[in-house]
Amino acid sequence: MDQPTEPRTLPGEPREDGAPAVNGAGPGLRRSEAGCVMESWREERTRSLEDNERSLPSLAAAYSSILRGLGEDPLRQGLVKTPWRAATAMQFFTKGYQEKIVDVLNDAIFDEDHDEMVIVKDIDMFSMCEHHLVPIFGRVHIGYLPNKRVLGLSKLARIVEIYSRRLQVPERLTKQIAVAITEALQPSGVGVVVEATHMCMVMRGVQKMNSKTVTSTMLGVFREDPKTRDEFLTLIRT
Repeated sequence: MDQPTEPRTLPGEPREDGAPAVNGAGPGLRRSEAGCVMESWREERTRSLEDNERSLPSLAAAYSSILRGLGEDPLRQGLVKTPWRAATAMQFFTKGYQEKIVDVLNDAIFDEDHDEMVIVKDIDMFSMCEHHLVPIFGRVHIGYLPNKRVLGLSKLARIVEIYSRRLQVPERLTKQIAVAITEALQPSGVGVVVEATHMCMVMRGVQKMNSKTVTSTMLGVFREDPKTRDEFLTLIRT
C-alpha cells in the first residue's frame, strides 16, 4: 500500500493538516544551520510600491543636496531631471526589498523522484555595496541535491535577483541565497558560489581593476561530504 504523502507547504505557511509551519532545514543540515535558515526565512517585505511613490520626492531632494554638496548646480540644464532619475534608479537597484521568496516560488516546487545534483551556473547578478553605494556585479553558481522535490530552474535566478537587488555585502548575499533554497526545498544539501567585481575596489580605494571576490556557502552534504563538494566545484568550472 502506498504511504500517504506529507502535505506540501511553502516555508512559513501553515500546513493543511494543522501541523506547525514548516521551518526545518532538511536532511543533512546541522541544528545551527537550521536556526539560521528559520531566521532568514522570516524576513518580511520591507518596502511596497506605495512606499516608493511616497519616498520618491524625498529621495530626489536628497540627490539635489548631494549635487550641491559636490559644487554643482541642480538647476542647470543637464542636471534638472537628474535627482528624479537617480531616485527612480536607486529604487530599481534595490527592488529586492519589495519582494519575498514565498511570493516568487508560487507553485514552482514539484515532487520528483530525483536525487542527483542540479546545477544552474553563470546567473548574472547586479547589486549595490552597502558601504559605498556603488555597484557589485558578477555571476552566481547554484547547486543542490534534491530530496524528492525540485524547484523550477528559473526560480533559482529569481531568488538571486531578490537578494542581490538590495544593499549587500557578498558574504551575506551568498548565505541568503543558499538558506532560501534550503528552506524552500529542504534538500540534502546546497552549494552557492558568487564571483563578483566590486566597484568600491575598482573605482576607489585600492583601485585594482582586475580584482574579483569569490564567496561560497555550503550547507548539508555539500559541507559534510568532500566528494559532493568537489563534484559541484568541478562542474561549475567546466
